[in-house]
Amino acid sequence: MKRHPFSKLSFTIMGNRSSALEKARSRLVLLSAFFIIAYLIVAIRMFDLMILQGMFWTDEAAQVEKQAISTEAPKENRRADIVDRNGVLLATSLKTASLFADPKLIVDAEETAKELNKLFPEESYESFLKKLQKKSRFVWLKRNLVPEEQGKIMLIGDPGLAFREEYRRVYPQGELTAHTIGYVSQDNKGLAGLERAFNPLLSMNKNSHELKTTLDIRLQHALRQELENTIGKFSAKAGAGLIMDVNSGDVLAMVSLPDYDPNAKSKMSDDQAFNRATLGVYELGSVFKIFSTAALVETHDDALTMTFDAREPLKRGRHTIRDYHPEKRVLTVPEVFMVSSNIGTALMGEEIGTEGLKNFYKKLGFFEKPKVALPEVGSPLYPRPWRDINTLTASYGHGIAVSPLQLTSAVSTVVNGGLAVQPRFILPDYEEGQSLPEISSIRLVKEETSQIMRSLLRLVVTDGTAKSAEVEGYEVGGKTGTAEKPGAHGYDRKRLISSFIGVFPVSSPKYAVFVVVDEPKGTKESYGYATAGWTAAPAAGRVIKRMTSILGLPPTQKKIAEEDTDGKVMVSHTEGDAL
Repeated sequence: MKRHPFSKLSFTIMGNRSSALEKARSRLVLLSAFFIIAYLIVAIRMFDLMILQGMFWTDEAAQVEKQAISTEAPKENRRADIVDRNGVLLATSLKTASLFADPKLIVDAEETAKELNKLFPEESYESFLKKLQKKSRFVWLKRNLVPEEQGKIMLIGDPGLAFREEYRRVYPQGELTAHTIGYVSQDNKGLAGLERAFNPLLSMNKNSHELKTTLDIRLQHALRQELENTIGKFSAKAGAGLIMDVNSGDVLAMVSLPDYDPNAKSKMSDDQAFNRATLGVYELGSVFKIFSTAALVETHDDALTMTFDAREPLKRGRHTIRDYHPEKRVLTVPEVFMVSSNIGTALMGEEIGTEGLKNFYKKLGFFEKPKVALPEVGSPLYPRPWRDINTLTASYGHGIAVSPLQLTSAVSTVVNGGLAVQPRFILPDYEEGQSLPEISSIRLVKEETSQIMRSLLRLVVTDGTAKSAEVEGYEVGGKTGTAEKPGAHGYDRKRLISSFIGVFPVSSPKYAVFVVVDEPKGTKESYGYATAGWTAAPAAGRVIKRMTSILGLPPTQKKIAEEDTDGKVMVSHTEGDAL
């Protein structure tokens, strides 16, 4: 049978077509298999990254982070706020982002370290690089970032960088309350001031809890400003100041200069950190005549009729006691106090006797460390052993050193009627409607002695060495003190501690204001003098004047000094005088 000529051609075409289809089908299968395998590889890799490594991070790295955080920065570190007596915020906590790294996930350690160094030049490139190459899965890089810094870090784009929310302690008043409030560590643990003293309480993380201090930020500002101006005017080395409620012991203001900003504590020097108001102890000189005079009045019924011969320097053994401005006459007790005679006061100390003066000083707490909330508290220094010559010198503040806080509380005890004053920085926690805690009822000084001392303090301001502290209408009383600082070769006449303690109103004392200036230099205006009458007293007077305005205190009625039948100087009382 004869085949058609096109049959073979048709068969060939069909065969070729079939072969091409088979080949295409095979290629398609191979391609599909390739994509399937590729997808499987991607899926396996994703499973590894998202599940397996995620589980590894949870089980290992997260545990490392948890351990680091538990020892360095607890999650419950949202500390309670600290406020002043009027509710003004002094310390609070703000939520911030902190940067950490998982070194195993860092893509390019060198490049990332360079970028971080550009953002934070205060930390070296080498430091960042070392951290990014650690074998651990968690390392802190930078704590408590601001939003702008966080945004720039995110632009680096390294997957090994991550953030964790923390709380940063912030002090809205800056250096204004630095030494009282203190500061915390990087991990929000109190390291100084009330932050340290009440660290457990502040760390309790109660939403409604806050620590209310006795401070009045308005008075704090006035005291700091006047003290700073005085230090600048007299080119002084440093200074300190206190305002205290003489009845409750509330510290309304406390300043130590130089100070520091607790928001930037890394820049703080040791000199700035030192609290001169509570930790520093000083020989404060003639302000101590308040206590020796009170001791004489306390132990001698006829004290104000006694006289002491200040015509010549007083010699006892190899010691000679002189007056800064000699009166060279016989002085009464009020005159000894008013003109601040060292000779007259030393003779008074001799009259009181060694045991009598020591017992009175001990009763006022000058032989022990004050028991107050702040951890930075200095211990007083006094003669050991205490000889008879020490009785004479200690009567005018020579050879005995106390802190400004200790002196202010002792003066408050003497003038408030004689009741013991315990300084406090925290207001009692009481509910609205409850009565305030009672004022101390422990009597250390006779009420009559207290009244006499207030009269004598008033004389110092009206007719004595502290006329510059007078504030018309507010009955300021006080005492100046100028002491030479001890050095390697004895006392240095060119290095002075000038101080003034003021109380007002003397008829019914409410406030005590203390100012001390360390190593002031005389000026042309002060005729070269750097004594307390030129430096500390006028500063305290300005503080008192500002207090009357800030607190809205009305002027008191003028009191008339008079003598009672025993010849004792008294201060009359009229209705409506108490503030």
